[in-house]
Amino acid sequence: MTLPKTLTDAAAALRDGTVTSIELTQAAIDTADRLDATIGTYLARFDSYALERAERADAELARGEDRGPLHGIPFGVKDILAMAEGPTTAQSLVLDPAWGAGKDAPVVARLKAAGAVITGKSTTMEFACGMPDPEKPFPIPRNPWNPDTWPGGSSSGTGSGVAAGMFLAGLGTDTAGSIRIPAAFCGVSGLMPTFGRVPKSGCVPLGYTLDHIGPLARSARDCAAVLEVIAGGHGSDPDCVDAPFSAPEPTGDLTGLRVGVVRENHFPDNRDPALDGAFDAAVAVLAEQGATVVEITLPFWQEMITVDMITMGCEALAYHRTDLTGRWNDYFLATRAILATGAQVSGADYVQAQRVRRVAQDAIGRLFETVDVIASPTTSVGAPSYDSLTGPDGQADVGALFSMIHTPYWDTLGNPVLVVPMGFTAGGLPLSLQLAGPAFGEATILRAGDAFQQSTDWHLRVPETVVEGAVA
Repeated sequence: MTLPKTLTDAAAALRDGTVTSIELTQAAIDTADRLDATIGTYLARFDSYALERAERADAELARGEDRGPLHGIPFGVKDILAMAEGPTTAQSLVLDPAWGAGKDAPVVARLKAAGAVITGKSTTMEFACGMPDPEKPFPIPRNPWNPDTWPGGSSSGTGSGVAAGMFLAGLGTDTAGSIRIPAAFCGVSGLMPTFGRVPKSGCVPLGYTLDHIGPLARSARDCAAVLEVIAGGHGSDPDCVDAPFSAPEPTGDLTGLRVGVVRENHFPDNRDPALDGAFDAAVAVLAEQGATVVEITLPFWQEMITVDMITMGCEALAYHRTDLTGRWNDYFLATRAILATGAQVSGADYVQAQRVRRVAQDAIGRLFETVDVIASPTTSVGAPSYDSLTGPDGQADVGALFSMIHTPYWDTLGNPVLVVPMGFTAGGLPLSLQLAGPAFGEATILRAGDAFQQSTDWHLRVPETVVEGAVA
């Protein structure tokens, strides 16, 4: 039996009776049994719970009780989001085991209310920053397209789990690119919603004014279905506004859409040779769907990347200062290095960074008066090998790679950004298109992403190792 690849197709199949939630969930569990020991998608699996939820979903749908497109769909949740059925570790020895115990983050509660079948908690970087540490007792997340490569972070397991078929969609978080980087490297779609669109309470914080929670799935249409469920105000998060979301009609017609194309700072000399052709072809598809394409430059590019690093470092240190003082060696080496940068920034520097941030937000708002969507590569390379990221101390170091990753700019501004697969390197690793929109303009970028995917099948490609049923 061939199972649907996308959440949207699975939802339709559940309703026409060609598949059951039990079948979808058991297939996800079987895939995890085969692949997870190598790929490292899960920190905790809830197999029995998931099968119970799937059985319940099938019974409800049979009675005509339809909770919407997530009903009966296998789902993964990044392990910095609280879920009552299991502990939240943030992939760290440091987090108090009582943190979030017995509670659901608002986004998790909304998934459950929508009938999603949560299969487990997925791997992350420690506290959503740093890099894997082989000296700590946690899985090393790997990329199903090539297990010698990094799947991206920090929502590593959510990206690899969708790509490998361990669940049809999952939740990640994004503070400097942590939804979009694993989506890009794992060849799936990922959406960072507007800051304030989705409640972030019940999530272990990294950057209080930067953190976003959003979906990873195979398609833009899948991401839209998830956003409909998790968006909207919640009293526990003062940053979250009452702004529910409705998915756009998937017409495939982009007539009248103005797409600003960004090349500056996104095509460094050491980029992958396949990037130029893949990006040009992706932009051509948008034009063929009716969009008007113009070349633009992003304002305050380097300043906003710097502001993201300053803000994240300071806000993360504010959360971790006490634990860093008393439990320094329990943190991953790379996490310590990132958190310590916050101590090098003065209060005046932090305030000035926020002032510049506001200026840039005004500038990008004016730019979106002239274009509707901004298109760029998500990264300039495919997933790097772990060997290439290993420093002289044997620890993974992503610092040099960040010149090839084009995500932090948008976290600082808070705009919504969708990433979708747009091709492959010569080595068979995914490349990704990034589509940014104005604040609360998710419908526009999802409409553009869906139109692109109606004309391409990059998002439906599956790693050979998954097709074969085992990792080589």
